[in-house]
Amino acid sequence: MNPDAVRAGKRVPHGGETDRDVLDFSANTTPSVPDGVDAVYEDALEAARRYPDDEYPEFRAAAGEFVGCDPDRVIPTPGGLAAIRLAMEITLESGDEALVPVPSFGEYAREVELQGASPRFVSHDEILTADDDDLESCALAVVCTPNNPTGEAADPDELAAFADRCADADTTLLVDEAFLGFTDLPSATRLEAANVIVARSLTKLFGLPGLRAGFAVATGDRRDALETARRAWSLGTPAARVGAYCLRQDAFVRETRDRVARERERLRDRLDERFDVAPSDAPYLLCDVGDRSVDDVVATARADGVAIRDATTFRGLDSHIRVAVKDRVANDRLLAALGVSENDGSDAETDGHGTATRE
Repeated sequence: MNPDAVRAGKRVPHGGETDRDVLDFSANTTPSVPDGVDAVYEDALEAARRYPDDEYPEFRAAAGEFVGCDPDRVIPTPGGLAAIRLAMEITLESGDEALVPVPSFGEYAREVELQGASPRFVSHDEILTADDDDLESCALAVVCTPNNPTGEAADPDELAAFADRCADADTTLLVDEAFLGFTDLPSATRLEAANVIVARSLTKLFGLPGLRAGFAVATGDRRDALETARRAWSLGTPAARVGAYCLRQDAFVRETRDRVARERERLRDRLDERFDVAPSDAPYLLCDVGDRSVDDVVATARADGVAIRDATTFRGLDSHIRVAVKDRVANDRLLAALGVSENDGSDAETDGHGTATRE
């Protein structure tokens, strides 16, 4: 990290609501956690009276199983953002350039700049077809799949072809898969390419953003560099044990994917009554509010007890909000707060006996 860049840098805005009385649609986390997490956490808290095993064998094994790679390729990190920073720390030097998608996660450009490097911005939907000249002049290229905040996932074959082009240009490819667990698409870890680093976050899919658990996956020299550079005891014992437990909850993952897909389409259909809503593979929807004031839309929803994300903080967006996809009851509160017409009940889910149910 470049000291001068750190002094000149600044933090970037994020979603997330600290007021527990407000329903938070500004952060893209699932509203439920797997059964049994409380007991695992309680046991881990007692075990936290000692330092964790810095090898993290159980966490690596569970993470490897989850994304389909050898556990030795897994590098434990305290959240997906820590994996992103670690990848940039071992890749970028002062004066380098990095290919960064826009609009996308604001931390990419910030982390590039903290290394003393410069982001070269390219539209998120054009990054996989970036010119070879651009790749050859950049030490790093970043792909977010599904992209945040637009929501579309990269085609796996197109991503593999881009990884090959990056390899030819001697460019490291960082693939941020923070939200890929909400889809059934394969991880880029399957490529086993020496120039590819994958960053994963556990806490969004499993509803535990405050736990701070994630990992990077790489191979060859980049894997070795990540392992050497990662902080000692990079995961606390509760994060490591709860993380390993959650990664093995296959039924929870399937149910969460099904619910998000179902509710996302229902929300999109309803929100289209007022806004221009982008297609999405992710647990969130990007909405263009048109000539309405974004500030007014956000403030009106909050007055009704619902926090939504002002997406104008993303580079290149000036009339957008982003909303998470939660469970049916919460989603109906969001729709009401945004002034969308009330549901006539025709799409209510039932418990099999004709009684409407919550998810």
